[in-house]
Amino acid sequence: MKKILFPLMALALSIFSVHAQEKWTLEKCITYAKEHNIDLQLRKMDAEIQANNTKQSKFNLLPTLNGSTNYNFSYGRTLRSDNTYGNINTESGSIGVSTNLTLFNGFQKWNSVKQNELDLAASLQDVEKAKEDLALNITSYYLDILFNKELLQVAQEKLKVTQLQIERTKVLVEAGTLPKGTLMEQKAQAARDELDVVTNSNSLDLAILNLAQLLDLENTSDFDITSPDLPVLNASRSMLSPESVFINALEFRPEMKAAKLRLESSEKGLIIAKGQRTPTLSMSGYWGSSYSKDFPEFGLDANGVSTIIRREMKLGDQLSNRENKAFGFNLSIPIFNGGIVNRNISNAKINIERSKLDMQNSKNALRKDIQQAHANALAAMKKYFSSESAVSSTEEAFRYTEEKFNLGLVNSVDYNQEKNNLFEAKSNLLQAKYEYIFRTKILDFYNGIEIKL
Repeated sequence: MKKILFPLMALALSIFSVHAQEKWTLEKCITYAKEHNIDLQLRKMDAEIQANNTKQSKFNLLPTLNGSTNYNFSYGRTLRSDNTYGNINTESGSIGVSTNLTLFNGFQKWNSVKQNELDLAASLQDVEKAKEDLALNITSYYLDILFNKELLQVAQEKLKVTQLQIERTKVLVEAGTLPKGTLMEQKAQAARDELDVVTNSNSLDLAILNLAQLLDLENTSDFDITSPDLPVLNASRSMLSPESVFINALEFRPEMKAAKLRLESSEKGLIIAKGQRTPTLSMSGYWGSSYSKDFPEFGLDANGVSTIIRREMKLGDQLSNRENKAFGFNLSIPIFNGGIVNRNISNAKINIERSKLDMQNSKNALRKDIQQAHANALAAMKKYFSSESAVSSTEEAFRYTEEKFNLGLVNSVDYNQEKNNLFEAKSNLLQAKYEYIFRTKILDFYNGIEIKL
Protein backbone atom coordinates (compact mmCIF):
# COMPACT_ATOMS: atom_id res chain seq x y z
CA MET A 1 0.00 0.00 0.00
CA LYS A 2 2.83 2.38 0.94
CA LYS A 3 4.56 1.58 -2.34
CA ILE A 4 1.51 2.93 -4.18
CA LEU A 5 0.65 5.81 -1.82
CA PHE A 6 4.03 7.56 -1.78
CA PRO A 7 4.38 7.81 -5.58
CA LEU A 8 0.85 9.17 -5.83
CA MET A 9 1.59 11.81 -3.19
CA ALA A 10 4.80 12.76 -4.97
CA LEU A 11 2.92 13.05 -8.26
CA ALA A 12 0.23 15.23 -6.66
CA LEU A 13 2.85 17.50 -5.11
CA SER A 14 4.67 17.84 -8.40
CA ILE A 15 1.45 18.73 -10.23
CA PHE A 16 0.62 21.28 -7.54
CA SER A 17 4.10 22.76 -7.79
CA VAL A 18 3.87 23.07 -11.56
CA HIS A 19 0.47 24.71 -11.26
CA ALA A 20 1.70 27.11 -8.61
CA GLN A 21 4.64 28.10 -10.84
CA GLU A 22 2.52 28.56 -13.95
CA LYS A 23 3.78 31.55 -15.89
CA TRP A 24 1.50 34.22 -17.28
CA THR A 25 1.40 35.30 -20.90
CA LEU A 26 0.60 38.88 -21.87
CA GLU A 27 -2.80 37.78 -23.18
CA LYS A 28 -3.60 36.07 -19.87
CA CYS A 29 -2.59 39.18 -17.92
CA ILE A 30 -4.82 41.40 -20.04
CA THR A 31 -7.77 38.99 -19.89
CA TYR A 32 -7.46 38.61 -16.12
CA ALA A 33 -7.23 42.38 -15.60
CA LYS A 34 -10.34 43.01 -17.70
CA GLU A 35 -12.26 40.64 -15.44
CA HIS A 36 -10.88 41.74 -12.06
CA ASN A 37 -9.64 45.32 -12.29
CA ILE A 38 -11.68 47.42 -9.84
CA ASP A 39 -11.49 50.69 -11.79
CA LEU A 40 -12.78 48.89 -14.87
CA GLN A 41 -15.57 47.27 -12.85
CA LEU A 42 -16.62 50.72 -11.63
CA ARG A 43 -16.76 51.92 -15.24
CA LYS A 44 -18.98 48.96 -16.09
CA MET A 45 -21.26 49.78 -13.16
CA ASP A 46 -21.62 53.36 -14.44
CA ALA A 47 -22.72 51.90 -17.77
CA GLU A 48 -25.18 49.57 -16.02
CA ILE A 49 -26.72 52.53 -14.17
CA GLN A 50 -27.09 54.36 -17.48
CA ALA A 51 -28.70 51.22 -18.96
CA ASN A 52 -31.25 51.28 -16.13
CA ASN A 53 -31.93 54.96 -16.80
CA THR A 54 -32.51 54.15 -20.47
CA LYS A 55 -34.90 51.35 -19.58
CA GLN A 56 -36.79 53.63 -17.19
CA SER A 57 -37.19 56.35 -19.85
CA LYS A 58 -38.86 53.75 -22.08
CA PHE A 59 -41.22 52.71 -19.27
CA ASN A 60 -42.12 56.38 -18.86
CA LEU A 61 -43.91 56.17 -22.23
CA LEU A 62 -46.43 53.71 -20.75
CA PRO A 63 -49.51 54.72 -18.74
CA THR A 64 -49.27 54.73 -14.97
CA LEU A 65 -51.53 52.47 -12.91
CA ASN A 66 -51.80 52.87 -9.13
CA GLY A 67 -54.08 51.33 -6.55
CA SER A 68 -55.06 52.84 -3.23
CA THR A 69 -56.90 51.70 -0.13
CA ASN A 70 -57.48 52.91 3.40
CA TYR A 71 -59.22 51.76 6.56
CA ASN A 72 -60.45 54.07 9.36
CA PHE A 73 -61.81 53.53 12.85
CA SER A 74 -63.68 56.42 14.49
CA TYR A 75 -65.41 56.73 17.85
CA GLY A 76 -67.29 59.37 19.87
CA ARG A 77 -70.41 61.41 19.16
CA THR A 78 -71.40 60.94 15.56
CA LEU A 79 -74.40 61.88 13.44
CA ARG A 80 -76.47 58.81 12.91
CA SER A 81 -78.42 57.91 9.85
CA ASP A 82 -81.67 59.05 11.57
CA ASN A 83 -80.19 62.56 12.06
CA THR A 84 -79.58 62.10 15.79
CA TYR A 85 -76.23 62.17 17.61
CA GLY A 86 -74.91 59.38 19.72
CA ASN A 87 -71.72 57.73 20.93
CA ILE A 88 -70.99 55.07 18.34
CA ASN A 89 -67.93 53.34 16.98
CA THR A 90 -67.62 53.35 13.19
CA GLU A 91 -65.39 51.42 10.82
CA SER A 92 -64.98 52.56 7.22
CA GLY A 93 -62.66 52.04 4.28
CA SER A 94 -62.20 52.66 0.57
CA ILE A 95 -60.40 51.24 -2.45
CA GLY A 96 -59.50 52.80 -5.76
CA VAL A 97 -57.48 52.42 -8.96
CA SER A 98 -56.22 55.35 -11.04
CA THR A 99 -54.35 55.61 -14.34
CA ASN A 100 -52.73 58.42 -16.29
CA LEU A 101 -51.25 58.60 -19.77
CA THR A 102 -49.46 61.52 -21.39
CA LEU A 103 -50.72 61.79 -24.94
CA PHE A 104 -48.53 64.70 -26.03
CA ASN A 105 -45.90 66.89 -24.35
CA GLY A 106 -43.77 68.10 -27.23
CA PHE A 107 -42.18 64.62 -27.62
CA GLN A 108 -40.16 65.24 -24.45
CA LYS A 109 -40.46 61.66 -23.24
CA TRP A 110 -39.64 60.20 -26.63
CA ASN A 111 -36.57 62.41 -27.00
CA SER A 112 -35.55 61.52 -23.45
CA VAL A 113 -35.42 57.88 -24.54
CA LYS A 114 -33.19 58.80 -27.47
CA GLN A 115 -30.96 60.93 -25.24
CA ASN A 116 -30.56 58.13 -22.70
CA GLU A 117 -29.71 55.67 -25.46
CA LEU A 118 -26.96 58.02 -26.66
CA ASP A 119 -25.65 58.44 -23.10
CA LEU A 120 -25.61 54.65 -22.69
CA ALA A 121 -23.66 54.19 -25.91
CA ALA A 122 -21.16 56.84 -24.72
CA SER A 123 -20.77 55.05 -21.38
CA LEU A 124 -20.05 51.78 -23.17
CA GLN A 125 -17.35 53.55 -25.19
CA ASP A 126 -15.86 54.79 -21.91
CA VAL A 127 -15.63 51.16 -20.81
CA GLU A 128 -13.85 50.24 -24.04
CA LYS A 129 -11.42 53.14 -23.57
CA ALA A 130 -10.67 51.96 -20.03
CA LYS A 131 -10.06 48.42 -21.31
CA GLU A 132 -7.61 49.61 -23.95
CA ASP A 133 -5.75 51.89 -21.54
CA LEU A 134 -5.48 49.01 -19.08
CA ALA A 135 -4.11 46.69 -21.79
CA LEU A 136 -1.53 49.29 -22.81
CA ASN A 137 -0.49 49.82 -19.20
CA ILE A 138 -0.10 46.07 -18.64
CA THR A 139 1.98 45.79 -21.81
CA SER A 140 4.33 48.47 -20.48
CA TYR A 141 4.76 46.62 -17.18
CA TYR A 142 5.16 43.28 -18.98
CA LEU A 143 7.92 44.60 -21.24
CA ASP A 144 9.60 46.16 -18.22
CA ILE A 145 9.89 42.68 -16.68
CA LEU A 146 11.35 41.24 -19.89
CA PHE A 147 13.83 44.12 -20.05
CA ASN A 148 14.96 43.56 -16.47
CA LYS A 149 15.29 39.83 -17.06
CA GLU A 150 17.66 40.38 -19.97
CA LEU A 151 19.47 43.12 -18.08
CA LEU A 152 20.05 40.65 -15.24
CA GLN A 153 21.45 38.14 -17.75
CA VAL A 154 23.85 40.81 -19.04
CA ALA A 155 25.01 41.56 -15.48
CA GLN A 156 25.49 37.83 -14.80
CA GLU A 157 27.42 37.46 -18.04
CA LYS A 158 29.64 40.38 -17.08
CA LEU A 159 30.33 38.78 -13.68
CA LYS A 160 31.13 35.46 -15.36
CA VAL A 161 33.63 37.15 -17.70
CA THR A 162 35.30 38.82 -14.73
CA GLN A 163 35.50 35.53 -12.82
CA LEU A 164 37.10 33.80 -15.80
CA GLN A 165 39.56 36.64 -16.15
CA ILE A 166 40.50 36.31 -12.47
CA GLU A 167 41.48 32.70 -13.11
CA ARG A 168 43.62 33.75 -16.09
CA THR A 169 45.17 36.59 -14.10
CA LYS A 170 46.15 34.20 -11.31
CA VAL A 171 48.14 32.14 -13.80
CA LEU A 172 49.86 35.23 -15.23
CA VAL A 173 50.65 36.58 -11.76
CA GLU A 174 52.12 33.26 -10.68
CA ALA A 175 54.19 33.22 -13.88
CA GLY A 176 55.44 36.72 -13.09
CA THR A 177 53.90 38.21 -16.25
CA LEU A 178 51.51 40.49 -14.35
CA PRO A 179 51.93 42.20 -10.97
CA LYS A 180 49.88 41.00 -8.00
CA GLY A 181 48.01 44.34 -7.94
CA THR A 182 46.33 43.36 -11.20
CA LEU A 183 44.73 40.36 -9.50
CA MET A 184 43.52 42.51 -6.65
CA GLU A 185 41.98 44.94 -9.12
CA GLN A 186 40.19 42.08 -10.88
CA LYS A 187 38.77 40.83 -7.60
CA ALA A 188 37.53 44.34 -6.77
CA GLN A 189 35.88 44.46 -10.19
CA ALA A 190 34.21 41.11 -9.46
CA ALA A 191 32.78 42.56 -6.24
CA ARG A 192 31.35 45.50 -8.21
CA ASP A 193 29.89 43.11 -10.80
CA GLU A 194 28.29 41.04 -8.04
CA LEU A 195 26.67 44.22 -6.73
CA ASP A 196 25.33 44.93 -10.23
CA VAL A 197 23.80 41.43 -10.31
CA VAL A 198 22.09 42.00 -6.96
CA THR A 199 20.86 45.44 -8.06
CA ASN A 200 19.43 44.10 -11.32
CA SER A 201 17.87 41.14 -9.50
CA ASN A 202 16.13 43.56 -7.15
CA SER A 203 14.93 45.63 -10.10
CA LEU A 204 13.49 42.49 -11.69
CA ASP A 205 11.69 41.52 -8.47
CA LEU A 206 10.24 45.02 -8.24
CA ALA A 207 9.09 44.95 -11.88
CA ILE A 208 7.33 41.61 -11.29
CA LEU A 209 5.73 42.98 -8.14
CA ASN A 210 4.50 46.06 -10.01
CA LEU A 211 2.68 43.95 -12.60
CA ALA A 212 1.27 41.60 -9.95
CA GLN A 213 -0.08 44.58 -8.01
CA LEU A 214 -1.54 46.08 -11.17
CA LEU A 215 -3.43 42.80 -11.60
CA ASP A 216 -4.53 43.01 -7.93
CA LEU A 217 -3.17 39.54 -7.19
CA GLU A 218 -3.30 38.55 -3.54
CA ASN A 219 -0.35 36.16 -3.75
CA THR A 220 2.58 37.75 -5.60
CA SER A 221 5.35 35.41 -4.45
CA ASP A 222 4.76 32.77 -7.16
CA PHE A 223 3.91 35.20 -9.95
CA ASP A 224 6.06 35.20 -13.08
CA ILE A 225 5.60 35.74 -16.81
CA THR A 226 6.61 33.87 -19.93
CA SER A 227 9.33 35.18 -22.22
CA PRO A 228 7.72 35.18 -25.68
CA ASP A 229 9.50 35.35 -29.01
CA LEU A 230 9.73 39.07 -29.55
CA PRO A 231 9.12 40.57 -32.99
CA VAL A 232 12.10 40.94 -35.28
CA LEU A 233 13.27 44.53 -35.37
CA ASN A 234 14.37 45.80 -38.74
CA ALA A 235 15.20 49.18 -40.16
CA SER A 236 12.91 48.63 -43.15
CA ARG A 237 9.76 48.85 -41.04
CA SER A 238 7.50 51.45 -42.59
CA MET A 239 5.45 53.82 -40.48
CA LEU A 240 2.32 55.59 -41.58
CA SER A 241 2.38 59.33 -41.29
CA PRO A 242 0.87 60.74 -38.06
CA GLU A 243 -1.92 62.40 -40.05
CA SER A 244 -2.90 59.09 -41.71
CA VAL A 245 -3.00 57.37 -38.35
CA PHE A 246 -5.03 60.26 -36.91
CA ILE A 247 -7.63 60.16 -39.70
CA ASN A 248 -8.00 56.41 -39.23
CA ALA A 249 -8.19 56.71 -35.43
CA LEU A 250 -11.02 59.26 -35.62
CA GLU A 251 -13.30 56.51 -36.91
CA PHE A 252 -12.71 53.79 -34.33
CA ARG A 253 -11.12 55.26 -31.19
CA PRO A 254 -13.65 54.89 -28.33
CA GLU A 255 -12.93 58.34 -26.86
CA MET A 256 -13.88 59.94 -30.19
CA LYS A 257 -17.04 57.84 -30.45
CA ALA A 258 -17.97 58.82 -26.90
CA ALA A 259 -17.40 62.53 -27.60
CA LYS A 260 -19.57 62.36 -30.75
CA LEU A 261 -22.35 60.52 -28.91
CA ARG A 262 -22.34 63.08 -26.09
CA LEU A 263 -22.63 65.89 -28.63
CA GLU A 264 -25.70 64.18 -30.11
CA SER A 265 -27.06 63.72 -26.59
CA SER A 266 -26.72 67.44 -25.83
CA GLU A 267 -28.55 68.23 -29.07
CA LYS A 268 -31.40 65.99 -27.91
CA GLY A 269 -31.31 67.91 -24.63
CA LEU A 270 -32.04 71.13 -26.51
CA ILE A 271 -35.01 69.51 -28.29
CA ILE A 272 -36.34 68.32 -24.93
CA ALA A 273 -35.96 71.81 -23.43
CA LYS A 274 -37.82 73.39 -26.34
CA GLY A 275 -40.57 70.78 -25.91
CA GLN A 276 -41.36 72.36 -22.54
CA ARG A 277 -42.92 75.29 -24.44
CA THR A 278 -45.64 73.08 -25.92
CA PRO A 279 -48.97 72.21 -24.22
CA THR A 280 -49.23 68.89 -22.43
CA LEU A 281 -52.26 66.69 -23.11
CA SER A 282 -52.88 63.79 -20.76
CA MET A 283 -55.66 61.29 -20.18
CA SER A 284 -56.69 59.99 -16.76
CA GLY A 285 -59.13 57.46 -15.37
CA TYR A 286 -60.32 56.42 -11.92
CA TRP A 287 -62.41 53.70 -10.34
CA GLY A 288 -63.16 53.53 -6.63
CA SER A 289 -65.63 52.55 -3.96
CA SER A 290 -66.02 52.75 -0.20
CA TYR A 291 -67.45 50.88 2.80
CA SER A 292 -68.82 51.96 6.17
CA LYS A 293 -69.96 49.67 8.98
CA ASP A 294 -72.62 52.21 9.99
CA PHE A 295 -74.02 52.61 6.48
CA PRO A 296 -77.65 51.29 6.66
CA GLU A 297 -79.61 49.45 4.04
CA PHE A 298 -83.01 51.09 3.33
CA GLY A 299 -86.19 49.45 2.11
CA LEU A 300 -89.97 49.93 2.06
CA ASP A 301 -92.21 48.77 4.86
CA ALA A 302 -95.71 47.29 4.46
CA ASN A 303 -97.13 50.78 3.96
CA GLY A 304 -94.60 51.66 1.25
CA VAL A 305 -92.61 54.00 3.49
CA SER A 306 -88.80 54.00 3.29
CA THR A 307 -87.28 52.55 6.41
CA ILE A 308 -83.99 51.03 7.63
CA ILE A 309 -83.93 47.31 6.99
CA ARG A 310 -80.44 46.69 8.40
CA ARG A 311 -78.06 48.92 10.32
CA GLU A 312 -75.17 47.71 8.14
CA MET A 313 -75.26 47.07 4.42
CA LYS A 314 -73.26 44.06 3.23
CA LEU A 315 -69.69 44.72 2.01
CA GLY A 316 -70.32 43.52 -1.53
CA ASP A 317 -73.50 45.56 -1.82
CA GLN A 318 -71.76 48.71 -0.51
CA LEU A 319 -68.85 48.39 -2.94
CA SER A 320 -71.30 47.93 -5.78
CA ASN A 321 -73.72 50.70 -4.75
CA ARG A 322 -71.05 53.24 -3.82
CA GLU A 323 -68.91 52.63 -6.92
CA ASN A 324 -67.35 55.77 -8.45
CA LYS A 325 -65.89 56.00 -11.98
CA ALA A 326 -64.16 58.89 -13.71
CA PHE A 327 -62.54 59.47 -17.07
CA GLY A 328 -61.17 62.67 -18.53
CA PHE A 329 -58.55 64.66 -20.40
CA ASN A 330 -56.28 67.39 -19.12
CA LEU A 331 -54.60 70.08 -21.21
CA SER A 332 -51.86 72.13 -19.58
CA ILE A 333 -50.68 75.20 -21.49
CA PRO A 334 -47.44 76.82 -20.28
CA ILE A 335 -47.75 80.59 -20.09
CA PHE A 336 -45.33 81.77 -17.45
CA ASN A 337 -43.29 79.65 -15.05
CA GLY A 338 -40.72 82.05 -13.70
CA GLY A 339 -38.50 81.79 -16.77
CA ILE A 340 -37.65 78.14 -16.10
CA VAL A 341 -38.23 77.03 -19.71
CA ASN A 342 -36.07 79.81 -21.17
CA ARG A 343 -33.35 79.00 -18.65
CA ASN A 344 -33.44 75.31 -19.58
CA ILE A 345 -33.22 76.14 -23.29
CA SER A 346 -30.29 78.49 -22.69
CA ASN A 347 -28.45 75.89 -20.61
CA ALA A 348 -29.11 73.24 -23.28
CA LYS A 349 -27.51 75.48 -25.92
CA ILE A 350 -24.50 76.00 -23.66
CA ASN A 351 -24.23 72.23 -23.19
CA ILE A 352 -24.10 71.80 -26.97
CA GLU A 353 -21.24 74.29 -27.25
CA ARG A 354 -19.49 72.60 -24.33
CA SER A 355 -19.86 69.20 -26.04
CA LYS A 356 -18.42 70.63 -29.25
CA LEU A 357 -15.43 71.97 -27.34
CA ASP A 358 -15.00 68.64 -25.53
CA MET A 359 -15.06 66.86 -28.88
CA GLN A 360 -12.51 69.26 -30.35
CA ASN A 361 -10.37 68.88 -27.24
CA SER A 362 -10.50 65.08 -27.64
CA LYS A 363 -9.45 65.45 -31.28
CA ASN A 364 -6.55 67.71 -30.36
CA ALA A 365 -5.43 65.35 -27.59
CA LEU A 366 -5.65 62.35 -29.95
CA ARG A 367 -3.65 64.14 -32.65
CA LYS A 368 -0.96 65.15 -30.14
CA ASP A 369 -0.78 61.63 -28.70
CA ILE A 370 -0.37 60.11 -32.17
CA GLN A 371 2.24 62.67 -33.19
CA GLN A 372 4.15 61.98 -29.97
CA ALA A 373 3.81 58.21 -30.40
CA HIS A 374 5.10 58.45 -33.98
CA ALA A 375 8.04 60.64 -32.97
CA ASN A 376 8.89 58.34 -30.05
CA ALA A 377 8.72 55.23 -32.25
CA LEU A 378 10.94 56.83 -34.88
CA ALA A 379 13.44 57.99 -32.27
CA ALA A 380 13.42 54.58 -30.57
CA MET A 381 14.07 52.87 -33.89
CA LYS A 382 17.06 55.12 -34.62
CA LYS A 383 18.36 54.63 -31.08
CA TYR A 384 18.06 50.85 -31.33
CA PHE A 385 20.00 50.45 -34.57
CA SER A 386 22.57 52.98 -33.42
CA SER A 387 22.98 51.01 -30.16
CA GLU A 388 23.27 47.80 -32.16
CA SER A 389 26.16 49.28 -34.12
CA ALA A 390 27.73 50.54 -30.90
CA VAL A 391 27.63 47.04 -29.36
CA SER A 392 29.20 45.53 -32.46
CA SER A 393 32.09 47.99 -32.51
CA THR A 394 32.56 47.83 -28.71
CA GLU A 395 32.75 44.01 -28.84
CA GLU A 396 35.59 44.28 -31.37
CA ALA A 397 37.38 46.81 -29.19
CA PHE A 398 36.99 44.62 -26.09
CA ARG A 399 38.32 41.51 -27.84
CA TYR A 400 41.38 43.45 -28.97
CA THR A 401 41.94 44.87 -25.45
CA GLU A 402 41.45 41.43 -23.88
CA GLU A 403 44.13 39.92 -26.13
CA LYS A 404 46.55 42.70 -25.21
CA PHE A 405 45.69 42.31 -21.50
CA ASN A 406 46.43 38.59 -21.60
CA LEU A 407 49.83 39.44 -23.12
CA GLY A 408 50.49 41.99 -20.40
CA LEU A 409 50.38 44.92 -22.85
CA VAL A 410 47.34 46.61 -21.19
CA ASN A 411 46.82 47.25 -17.49
CA SER A 412 43.74 46.06 -15.59
CA VAL A 413 42.25 49.54 -15.33
CA ASP A 414 42.08 49.96 -19.11
CA TYR A 415 40.84 46.40 -19.49
CA ASN A 416 38.03 46.85 -16.97
CA GLN A 417 37.10 50.16 -18.53
CA GLU A 418 36.76 48.55 -21.95
CA LYS A 419 34.75 45.68 -20.48
CA ASN A 420 32.42 48.11 -18.69
CA ASN A 421 31.98 50.01 -21.94
CA LEU A 422 30.92 46.79 -23.65
CA PHE A 423 28.33 45.82 -21.10
CA GLU A 424 27.06 49.39 -20.84
CA ALA A 425 26.56 49.31 -24.61
CA LYS A 426 24.67 46.02 -24.26
CA SER A 427 22.50 47.51 -21.53
CA ASN A 428 21.78 50.53 -23.73
CA LEU A 429 20.88 48.18 -26.56
CA LEU A 430 18.42 46.30 -24.36
CA GLN A 431 16.83 49.53 -23.19
CA ALA A 432 16.55 50.78 -26.79
CA LYS A 433 15.17 47.41 -27.89
CA TYR A 434 12.29 47.34 -25.43
CA GLU A 435 11.58 51.01 -25.85
CA TYR A 436 11.35 50.45 -29.60
CA ILE A 437 9.00 47.48 -29.14
CA PHE A 438 6.77 49.40 -26.74
CA ARG A 439 6.69 52.54 -28.90
CA THR A 440 5.70 50.54 -31.97
CA LYS A 441 3.00 48.81 -29.94
CA ILE A 442 1.59 52.22 -29.00
CA LEU A 443 1.58 53.21 -32.66
CA ASP A 444 -0.16 49.93 -33.56
CA PHE A 445 -2.61 50.67 -30.73
CA TYR A 446 -3.63 53.92 -32.44
CA ASN A 447 -3.87 52.06 -35.76
CA GLY A 448 -6.46 49.72 -34.25
CA ILE A 449 -4.12 46.71 -34.09
CA GLU A 450 -4.58 44.44 -31.07
CA ILE A 451 -1.69 44.44 -28.62
CA LYS A 452 0.21 41.14 -28.81
CA LEU A 453 3.77 39.94 -28.36
